[in-house]
Order: sequence, then structure tokens, then C-alpha cells
Amino acid sequence: MNARAVIRVVSFVLIVLGAAMAGCGLIARGAGDPRSAVVALAGAGGLCVAAGAVAWFFTRGAVELTRRDGFGIVTFGWLATGLAGALPYRFSGVIPSFADAVFESVSGFTTTGASVLQGLEALPRGILFWRSLTHFFGGMGVLVLCVAILPLLGTGGMQLFRAEMPGPSKDRLTPRIATTAKLLWGVYVLLCAAQTLLLKWGGLSWFDALCHSFATVATGGFSTRSDSIAAFHSPFVETVIIVFMFLAGANFALHFRFLTGAFGAHPRDPEFRCYFAVALLASLGVAALILGRPEFATSGAAVRAAVFQVVSILTTTGFSTANFDLWPNAARFLLVALMLMGACAGSTSGGLKQIRVAIATKQLLREIRRAVMPQSVQRVKLAGQPLEDETVSTVVGYTLLVLAALFAGSLAMTFFTPDLETAVTSAAATLGCIGPGLSAVGPASTYAAIPAAGKAVLIVLMLLGRLEMLAIVVLFLPRFWRR
Repeated sequence: MNARAVIRVVSFVLIVLGAAMAGCGLIARGAGDPRSAVVALAGAGGLCVAAGAVAWFFTRGAVELTRRDGFGIVTFGWLATGLAGALPYRFSGVIPSFADAVFESVSGFTTTGASVLQGLEALPRGILFWRSLTHFFGGMGVLVLCVAILPLLGTGGMQLFRAEMPGPSKDRLTPRIATTAKLLWGVYVLLCAAQTLLLKWGGLSWFDALCHSFATVATGGFSTRSDSIAAFHSPFVETVIIVFMFLAGANFALHFRFLTGAFGAHPRDPEFRCYFAVALLASLGVAALILGRPEFATSGAAVRAAVFQVVSILTTTGFSTANFDLWPNAARFLLVALMLMGACAGSTSGGLKQIRVAIATKQLLREIRRAVMPQSVQRVKLAGQPLEDETVSTVVGYTLLVLAALFAGSLAMTFFTPDLETAVTSAAATLGCIGPGLSAVGPASTYAAIPAAGKAVLIVLMLLGRLEMLAIVVLFLPRFWRR
């Protein structure tokens, strides 16, 4: 691994984040926040810019990245991002514990949405905006943003793009990877802008509309209200957020093709069809299970709550309009299953992704058929096209790796949580980048009560989930560090 290349790109990430923090300081000043919040944001921003500028200066010069460098940049870049993002919380005193501040920061950038904060309405606006901005940067990936401008730094971006983008496939919209990164970010910003306008039209303030758009399109889940989306008591707002959560869970390359005239791109895509079917069937199932409960005055209210929560969990956003931890066990089980599944590759969501679930399921069915007819030739197909055995093996291997991480994380969390349900769902919710789990970490609770050692475990799970394991796991291989 080329340490100079890694430091150079990471230093630029720090400069970008520092400038964003300083901008939040201006927002804090304009909103009349306490002086401590303004100074904290400005100071943290200045510190990040200064550190990044010094590192960038001493590593200047053209560098071509290798695949190994890409993994190194992604891993160390996300570690640096998580630590830098904690500074405004710590400096302002909003989160006194540095461990808790890092947890909140990593949760924001990985778009997990797990929080230690309570009483959000009383917090400084500048800090809340920074909190939402971490989702905005983390959703499409601040490193993918850097890919768009890496040619200006004299650095190649393909290896970084491959290591950073979630999902088993990395769609190149154009032959130039920097142009692809710009187009993806363009679609991302367009969705944020459209949702912000609709939410403002629905009665939200510009501040709330923008913060919730950042959290929705990034599938993050941080809200400016303690009661999340339920605080607005608006079917229109809920409907807008459902639509944009669903769009954020689809492959952004499909959105780009739709915007450029390929109007049939979504229904022709096998993964999107599977995603739509899972969302529809799960919504119907949960609605049937909660229908008639006393908290829902009408059947329409029950259906709306079911659809919102299913889409929120499936896309790993984590918003809530009801305390689903009080729903029947069958409904809770379905939601936990959706946590592990996730939405589409090439989206901002976490989880296994629909395409991996589909391929792993087809492989399981193939093994069953081969047990019955061992002499027959069976191939796993997707959209009628046979897949290479190597592709299938990679998907199955990754799925087993996720399950192993979930098992290890759940086991570790049993030492830091009051019950098994909390341990397992806190691990699943952070590994899948969802946010709320069940029991002590349910939608009506926070992660504040978990001790620092437990939060450290969950931070590792959030990074593993966001970077899809391999970018971190390869760092522990001796071969990675050999020249």
C-alpha cells in the first residue's frame, strides 16, 4: 500500500469536511445558537482544514492508485471521517463523552441513524444541521465525491470507486469514472432538492425539510425531532418520505437512465423487480398483522404505518411513525428479517442487498434440485442469463461473512445489553446500517445507555456494514501489507 497516496486523498477529505463544519458554524450564528456551538463548529472546521492542508502539501504530486491503495484509502478515510465528525459534538458540549461523540459521528456518516442524543428540539440548530450533513456526505460517499475531482489532484479514481461503492456491481455510466461519480452525485442532489421542495410545500420549515431530505435520500434516519416523523402528524409528509426512501433504495444508475429517457429501466431490472415485490408483500403482511390495533383508528392508518415502517426498515433508513417494538411478534420478526435484507446494490442503503439475496436463494434451490437429480446440469440464472460459478460463490461467501459478523457482534453485545433481544437487534441494526432495533434500542429509545465498550463494538459493525466487510477485512491479511 502506498502510504503517500492514502494520506493525500484522506487529507483532501478532511479539508472538505472542515469546510462543511465551518459552513454549519455560519448557520449556527444565523440561527441564533449559543456562542459555544458557533465556536465549536468553526474551531473544529478550522482544525480539520489546517490538518488536511498540511498533509496535502507534504504529499503533493501525481499518484496512480492501485486496488490495494483503494482499500486503504476507503478504510482509513472512513476512520478519519468518523473521528473528525465527532469534534463539533465534543467541542460544543452537546455530547460530553468523546466515545459517544464518535459513535454519533460514525452513525451519521455510515447512514446508520443510531443515536445517543435525546431532546433534539432543544439542541443548537447548527449542530443538528451538521448531524444531518453527515448523512448527506455518507450516503453517496464523500470518497465518491472525491473521485469526481481526483483528476484535479493528479490521482486515479477507479480503484477508489470500486472499493467505496456498496453492492456487488459498480455501474459505470460513462467510460470516465470521474464523470460517473459526478453523474451519481448529480442524481443524489436532485433527489434531495426535489424532496426538500415537497416537504416545504407540506408545511415543514426549510430547516426541517432540508435535514429530513438529507436523512431520507441517504437512507440515514437522523431526525430533528425526538419523535422522528411521527412528530409532524402529516400523512402528506409521510407519503413524500415513503416515496423518496423507496427511490433512495433503488440503484441510482437506474434513476440516471430514467432521467435520460430510458423510462423502462426500472421495471426491466431484475433486482428492482425483486425489491418492489419484497416491499409490497412485506407491507401487506405487516398491515394484516397490526390491523385492528387500538393505536390505529382506521384501517387506512394501519396500512400507512405498515408501509412506512416496512420501506423505512427495508431501505435501512430507520425513520419511524410508530413504536413498532409494541407490534405483534410476527410483525417484529418480519422487520428484523428486512433489516438483514436491505434494498438494491448501487443505492445508499445498507444490508445484504436484494441481488445477493436473490442469487443466494437461487443457489440454495439449485443445491436442492441437485440433491434430487445429481446427474442434471443446473445453473444459477438472473434475468434469464446464467451466472458464473465464481460470482455465485462470491455472493454466498459474502453472505456467510455477514452472518458470521452478526453472530460475533450479537455475542459481544450480550455482555453490554440487558437482554438477548437488545443484543441481537442492536448488532443487526448497526451491521445493516438501520438504526433502531428492538427492546432497549427500539424506536422509542436511544443507544445512550450502552457502555463505551459496547459502543465500540457497534462502531466496528457500522463500519463493516457500510464498507461491506471486505475493505476492512483485507487489512488484516499479511499479504495486504507486503510490497
